[in-house]
Amino acid sequence: MRRRQLLRGVGTAGTVTLTGCLSRFGGDEDVVLGPPADRQYDSEDLPYPAYGQELPRVSLPDPLTGESIDTDSLDETLVVTAFFASCPAECLQLIGQLAGVQHGSVENGVADDVRFLAITFDPERDDAAALREYAARMRVDADAENWHFLRPPDAEAARRIVGERLGITFDRVAADHSDRTAGYDFRHLSLTFLANPDGYVERAYRTERPDADRVLDDVTTVVERSG
Repeated sequence: MRRRQLLRGVGTAGTVTLTGCLSRFGGDEDVVLGPPADRQYDSEDLPYPAYGQELPRVSLPDPLTGESIDTDSLDETLVVTAFFASCPAECLQLIGQLAGVQHGSVENGVADDVRFLAITFDPERDDAAALREYAARMRVDADAENWHFLRPPDAEAARRIVGERLGITFDRVAADHSDRTAGYDFRHLSLTFLANPDGYVERAYRTERPDADRVLDDVTTVVERSG
């Protein structure tokens, strides 16, 4: 892959690594889907990677499998988002919808060609035990072997990786329901990326409840046209 050949071998687990400046401008030849029909802004005017732009490289551990997942070494279509497991509302909808897309990828026969990467920005609480319970609660299909919960090593790494590089902004705030969230909560952007195997963003779904059918259709189309 063009981008991976340039970046391979750079970076270590727990970091987002870019060589030089992030290329913010992709061409039509870098994507397989047409521009989103409902987009309101050009990609370069958004504070996060969007249609036709490169998705920053992420290299982080999956505490449930012990693997280190490096997006630069993956040749699958990627669905990437960020969340925290104690979230009482938005993340439940977001991860629930994406789990539905994962189940749909199995039914559509494209599960082997797509990876779902859910990055926690609350590594203080989201350890392996918490993420394992969360995966079961959200009905993530472990047998499909295409879903990874990724955990930055600490809060600063989460801020750098999720907030700065991916543009999924979040702020830690005092919680009104401290019995559930151990005294703090997050205000955060709900955003999910769909990137093709060359690492270019096909869609950036800015919603806490992405339409699972629409996302599955987009994922399936990218897989089929990228094969």
